[in-house]
Amino acid sequence: MIVTLIILCEVGFWVLLAGGLALRYWAKMPRTSVAVLLCEPLLEVVLFVVTAVDLKNGAEPDWKHGLAAVYIGYSVALGHYTIKWVDVRVAHRFAGGPPPVKLYGTAHAVNEWKIAARWVLAAVIAMGLLQGAIWYVGPDGETGSLRMWQQKMLWVIGINLIIAGSYTLFPKRIPAPGPQETAGEHPAGAPGTARSATADPRAGDGPARYARRSG
Repeated sequence: MIVTLIILCEVGFWVLLAGGLALRYWAKMPRTSVAVLLCEPLLEVVLFVVTAVDLKNGAEPDWKHGLAAVYIGYSVALGHYTIKWVDVRVAHRFAGGPPPVKLYGTAHAVNEWKIAARWVLAAVIAMGLLQGAIWYVGPDGETGSLRMWQQKMLWVIGINLIIAGSYTLFPKRIPAPGPQETAGEHPAGAPGTARSATADPRAGDGPARYARRSG
């Protein structure tokens, strides 16, 4: 049941996201779009309540409950960022919005650290929920699978810190200018540009981080 609910929550996340963006850019109903997108957190609430009830009813804690905690952690820490990341690209592709910003050098490294911070937060939330489940089950219960998920979250933290650190030590280089680029144009983060280094959802590498959500 827990696995089915996790799948439904994941599908529901993308259905609500697609519906909200469709209402915003095609139906021209921005207020209704916001209302639909605000329903996203309800999925995590439902999953949390069902998982807690399942444990309370005597279910043996296993990998399914651990996966639920990880999913909730990801949704809380990175769900809003994912929505913004997709929103910018949909706006550019279908509504004439500005293209996603490509970051290089220091600006790219700063953005990577901010993404890493979101993953660390997701892991910490998941570990906290897992620890709560361990305390709830008590010392006599089987909590090995929950502790295994906690260890996986430590790996998630370590991997993201290594990725961010690698871009600090070896910054992403600016590609050679093409024949149509003028001397006065600078990519974000390049010398001569006033653009600040922000965790802009239009910057690259979002999908790669999303693929690592299950650690």
